[in-house]
Amino acid sequence: MTAALVLAAAGSLCFAGLSPAAEAPGRPTDAPRLAEGAEYDRCLAMLRTDPEGARQFADSWEAADGGEGARHCAALALLALGETERAAERLEALAAQSNAAAAARAGIFAQADQAWMLAGQPSRAFAAATMGLTLTPNDTELLMDRAIALGSMKRYAEALKDLDQVLAIDPRRAEALVLRAAAQRHLDRSVLAERDIAAALAIAPDNAEALLERGIIRQLRGETAGARADWERVIALAPHSAAADLAQQNLALSDAGPQRR
Repeated sequence: MTAALVLAAAGSLCFAGLSPAAEAPGRPTDAPRLAEGAEYDRCLAMLRTDPEGARQFADSWEAADGGEGARHCAALALLALGETERAAERLEALAAQSNAAAAARAGIFAQADQAWMLAGQPSRAFAAATMGLTLTPNDTELLMDRAIALGSMKRYAEALKDLDQVLAIDPRRAEALVLRAAAQRHLDRSVLAERDIAAALAIAPDNAEALLERGIIRQLRGETAGARADWERVIALAPHSAAADLAQQNLALSDAGPQRR
């Protein structure tokens, strides 16, 4: 059946496609700060252009008693270099041991969550996000991160609770509406899924992830032409994105016809 085809292609697609973890190596300078000073600024600035240099600088700085700032930059350098599991372990330990304010520590737990997701360990990501949320319970970014981890483990009902909390705080958060629609779809709550995706597209008509999800919903309803239009629009809007890759996969599987199902 067509529905089985799409879901086989999609799985937890919208959760994967929206995951902030995919951007983690490029986000370090936007992160909470654990130190001040020229060394910290220099190390963070190096992460985007010379992560290996940043790692070496951080190691030397830590040996010279660089403290939490050096350890933070070293962990982020490992993340930028693709050593995701080592980075996640260091970030998690740093967040647990830091003397920084609660919001800063929660931010480091968020980075650990993202690193664990990149390492393919959503259960560890869930644990890191949960630790962060004990410090800042209404942090919408952490709630989104934890919902993504839960969705990756197919714990959709639990993900819904976090997404409901995000949307209670920020009702116009389109990404949260898309994720909630995906969770509702996986729980066979098609009417609620359709409502959420319509709300997301009313807020952000060109949101590629929302169009990807609407295409899946339309295909499940047997609206093949509408699904194709949505997926083609995703590819046109964001040709190099994960959402476009997933849309292309769905188009290819749909084109394969019943004999491939």
